Amino acid sequence: MRVVIAPDSFKGTASAEDAAAALAEGWRSVDSSVDIEIRAMADGGEGTIDALAAAPGAVRRTVDVTGPDGRPVTAAWVVLDEPPGPTAVIELAQSSGITLMQELAALEAHTLGLGQVIQAALGEGAHRLLVAVGGSASTDGGTGALRALGARFEDVEGAPLPLGARGLEAVASVAVDGLVPLPAGGVTVLTDVTNPLTGPSGAAVVYGPQKGADPDQVVRMDAALEQLAIAVSRAAPDHAPDPAAPGAGAAGGTAYGLALWGAALAHGASAVADAIRLSDALEGADLVITGEGRFDGQSEQGKVVSEVGSRAAAAGVPVALVAGAIDAPTDGFAAAVSLTDLAGLAESAMADTLAWLRAAGAQLAHRP
Repeated sequence: MRVVIAPDSFKGTASAEDAAAALAEGWRSVDSSVDIEIRAMADGGEGTIDALAAAPGAVRRTVDVTGPDGRPVTAAWVVLDEPPGPTAVIELAQSSGITLMQELAALEAHTLGLGQVIQAALGEGAHRLLVAVGGSASTDGGTGALRALGARFEDVEGAPLPLGARGLEAVASVAVDGLVPLPAGGVTVLTDVTNPLTGPSGAAVVYGPQKGADPDQVVRMDAALEQLAIAVSRAAPDHAPDPAAPGAGAAGGTAYGLALWGAALAHGASAVADAIRLSDALEGADLVITGEGRFDGQSEQGKVVSEVGSRAAAAGVPVALVAGAIDAPTDGFAAAVSLTDLAGLAESAMADTLAWLRAAGAQLAHRP
């Protein structure tokens, strides 16, 4: 029997790679003859480079950059050996992520470090960039990253703006003539959200509070992003990004900012699946196991489980689901295992997730 294991991370408790390994160990404890192929997945947020680091020929790199609160951080990225040239996979969370903040500072946090990682990857000869933008600390519209790439943002007197959303409140002009050229293979921004830049479902209103913004700051940040879009439309009338485009508000508007550079926005899980050659792995498989921390109504909206499921359906491969908790119907799956049900309590499942993942793998091995 041949089984492909392609889960997302179980956020906060197990990486995708560790989750897949535990499921495989559990299955092999029952059936040592099974042929298992692991394809750890991600949706464009945290964990993307960990998933792609397991791809054949992948090499991990690091560089010291400026973190979202100004302190130095060491950020990792991954190089994939692909024709016609190397692809660099960069994860915003590594350089500008919310987990890097000592204290949340919604107005001051920035993405300068992300741009510095991009510069490092370009300096090493990257032919193409994949930029995963989940887990951001800031709502700066990607202006910090763009500064590192050569853009300028100034107030009415022509003075450079401070980094972060606070500086954007005074943005009057944008200069993009100094931006470094895109790599020959282009830049793709991987996102798992569809929020526009501004408005009731925009970056500041939806995600600002979790970055530490109070109601007044949310209003200020939304207005600042709107002002940025106006300034960008004046600076680049022929190729200004659409602030209403789905995904433009990802990572505090970083997706919008990188689109000004010329990046394309893409569905994160689909791009990761392409990069790890998931469809190739599914050819001839008898079963694919996927999963995530919580399977609910959002899981079918472009997340890892739905991406794996759609590719498995195209290949005619049945799908088994393993999740920390299951809060939605599972009619389309060949089998479904809840770690919470196995452990008896959600707290127990989260306290030793890998052990319960091994138990789930063993249970799936026993299925008819």
